Amino acid sequence: MKLVSTNPSKNYEILGQVEISSKKEILEKIILAREASVSWEKIGLDIRIKHIKKVINAFEAKQKDLALLMCREMGMPILQAENDLKDGIDFLNWYCDNAHTYLDSETTYENTHELHQVFHEPRGVVAVIVPWNFPFTNFVWQAGQNLICGNTIIFKDSEEVPLFGKAIEDIFLQANFPKGVFNEVYGDRKTGEYLIQQDIDAICFTGSTKTGKSIYKIGAEKMIPVHIELGGSSPGIVFKNADIDKVIDTLYKFKFLNCGQMCKGLKRLLVHESRMEEIIEKLTKKILSKKIGDAEDRTTDIGPLVAERQVALLEEQVKDAINKGAKILIGGKRPNNLQGAYYEPTLLTKITKDMRVWQEEVFGPVLPIIPFKTEDEAIALANDTIYGLGAYVFTEDNELFARVAPKIKSGMVSQNNINFVKACNPFGGYKKSGLGREHGKYGFHELTQIKVISIEK
Repeated sequence: MKLVSTNPSKNYEILGQVEISSKKEILEKIILAREASVSWEKIGLDIRIKHIKKVINAFEAKQKDLALLMCREMGMPILQAENDLKDGIDFLNWYCDNAHTYLDSETTYENTHELHQVFHEPRGVVAVIVPWNFPFTNFVWQAGQNLICGNTIIFKDSEEVPLFGKAIEDIFLQANFPKGVFNEVYGDRKTGEYLIQQDIDAICFTGSTKTGKSIYKIGAEKMIPVHIELGGSSPGIVFKNADIDKVIDTLYKFKFLNCGQMCKGLKRLLVHESRMEEIIEKLTKKILSKKIGDAEDRTTDIGPLVAERQVALLEEQVKDAINKGAKILIGGKRPNNLQGAYYEPTLLTKITKDMRVWQEEVFGPVLPIIPFKTEDEAIALANDTIYGLGAYVFTEDNELFARVAPKIKSGMVSQNNINFVKACNPFGGYKKSGLGREHGKYGFHELTQIKVISIEK
């Protein structure tokens, strides 16, 4: 059987196909990873980084080709795809450049008679499963620190971007990466389910909360660590004293970048009642200035969603909202002049808590806007979700921000135009947005076994 790759920008024209990995092939790659894990740990951090730097060089040499493939296969506008490649390479370089700081041994106690040290050892063989929305950085975020820590990997990319997954595997081969350290399998949910049932030592997964919960149960039965970065319904709170002109570009970007297909994206906009009219007017104007179209066109701002099923889900969520009294201010339908997985940027008001656009993650260019009167009401609305990945607060009052940020139940909170995503910062959420953290010292430590060795002098 094969995975068929299609172009959502061009009415799902076929781009190519990849053979689905058989159970036998999956088991063979797990055996390779198990055999390689001993030598990959033994060669030490410096040599591992040298190997990874060769892979980074190979990615840099193929940046244009990879960005174009991502653009065609996933529908990310070409300029955004190029930025995704650059960002991912920057993260990989940061991991390499800072690995010693966080993975070298640490002395915790010492006197004239004894020495106590903490060491970070690899966990072993790790199953890494990622989604389609950011094909390169998803791979980097889940695989990069794992490899540096000394873990060997069985990697499964999304069935929506099999050609990009194959391109990643080819680059590792071209860079003469040690055999068995990075292994890739291909398939859909069934392939991932079979993989994580096998002889592995940890699971790293990015995807939906529903799938994450089932993976967590399997990890619990196997008594292995499970690091899961899941869905989000990040609130953006616009307070009365916000500088709308200063933050309008950021508001737009946090919601509509990558056609709204971001786990950390702004999913619910909470606006002080005195600023509702201004926000709606300026956000509408901003949206109308953007071009919807073919992701390969360098003038395109908003491309398609990844697949027809994503458009159908958005249509269901918006229809539910309209049936329950929501009002469409702009958008709310497929564009008439485009063939593919397109959906117009949409603003909704008159939102009630029984609507799916409030209760569920909206993974696309649909933004519900809700007024509030008081600071306490804004915080309550922000926290009224099963998710807790990120949050955005727009205010010129630093004291107000300092009061509000600790009260929002999410893993990350930013003010105005600040982006909390940095390689040095932990990335992860509260509640049903996942378990564990990626990046920085936090990611390195979560992907390793911690061992205390106490020596008599």
